[in-house]
Amino acid sequence: MKRLILLFGCLTLMTGLFEVRAQEIPISQQMTATAMEIWKERPRKWSYDQGVLFEGIERLWKRTGDKQYFEFIQSSMDKFISENGEIDTYEEDHFNIDNVKNGRTLLFLYKETGKQKYLTAATHLWEQLKKQPRTKEGGFWHKKIYPNQMWLDGLYMAEPFYTEYAVLVKEEAAFYDIANQFIYMEKNSVDKKTGLLYHGYDEARVERWADPQTGRSPHFWGRAMGWYAVALVDVLDNFPKNHHQRPTLIKLLNKVSKAIQSVQDQQSGVWYDILDQPAAKGNYLESSASSMFVCALAKGVRMGYLPKSYAKVAKKGYEGILKEFVEQRAPGKINLKGTVTVSGLGGKPYRDGSFAYYISEKVITNDQKGVGAFIQAANEMEIAIK
Repeated sequence: MKRLILLFGCLTLMTGLFEVRAQEIPISQQMTATAMEIWKERPRKWSYDQGVLFEGIERLWKRTGDKQYFEFIQSSMDKFISENGEIDTYEEDHFNIDNVKNGRTLLFLYKETGKQKYLTAATHLWEQLKKQPRTKEGGFWHKKIYPNQMWLDGLYMAEPFYTEYAVLVKEEAAFYDIANQFIYMEKNSVDKKTGLLYHGYDEARVERWADPQTGRSPHFWGRAMGWYAVALVDVLDNFPKNHHQRPTLIKLLNKVSKAIQSVQDQQSGVWYDILDQPAAKGNYLESSASSMFVCALAKGVRMGYLPKSYAKVAKKGYEGILKEFVEQRAPGKINLKGTVTVSGLGGKPYRDGSFAYYISEKVITNDQKGVGAFIQAANEMEIAIK
């Protein structure tokens, strides 16, 4: 009996020790440990979801130097990239701007390894952007199947890669085009009263979801604005410091940051799926948008683009994420709850951009987009704490 009591006491002590050790492991590393456990296998097709995750892990690798993070990114990408630089399942003629996102990971691998196959693969995506259909004004279509439409999502998918590749090949004219993509999107989708941006814009005003006067979709979707805000801070990493349009991009970041702060839920610290309707039946707090906002604000402050006052907004948001969405999965591993899987406009079945549509989409635990955004946010907050 005494042996059983002693054994139970030892197990209790060990359990407590695991909890203490888990707490000592930085949150960014606990989330990454989960990601590396559940996404070992290659997904069915080339997808931007992976790119969001890899970018978070890349930043963690650069901060820690832990080779397991680099090896995970490289081995995952190598499942798609042939030795001659072809990308399996990628089809340029679809002109899907989402498919450009992973180009940043290809450039990262090329710079770190010097392997030509990564640059060749990235060049395929660069060639897509050179041929990408555009609105009459000059904005990239979101996809070939969505003619004349710009979505906030597309700024994140294309512009950080576009900027980094343009620096690599010294394509000076590209920087005007990159800045203009943000300028066009903001001009056509911003609500002047609130500073919030509508999810999409149809220049032709023919889509069922498009306002016949403005061409805008009906609502302010959280993750769409998250894509836009993070795109701005990421583009500024490589956008030439002496370019006369750089101050315009910083101004746009300040404008959207003010709008983001204005719709932060004061009780929880995080943000709703539909940003301006917290009391609407069915609306809910959403983790991927909240993570993107925290990342954009924290990085914006760190890089000197935003006033230091936004550090408090980011801190409140991050604390809210930890409380609302994070749960312990196992010793040294966590889960991220509350990520909406997808929200789009048009397509089949038709997504009409209504409030009812947005809240009908599935919300899950450990979605790659949410996890990747959260790792990026956690990394920024851990830098800030130091």
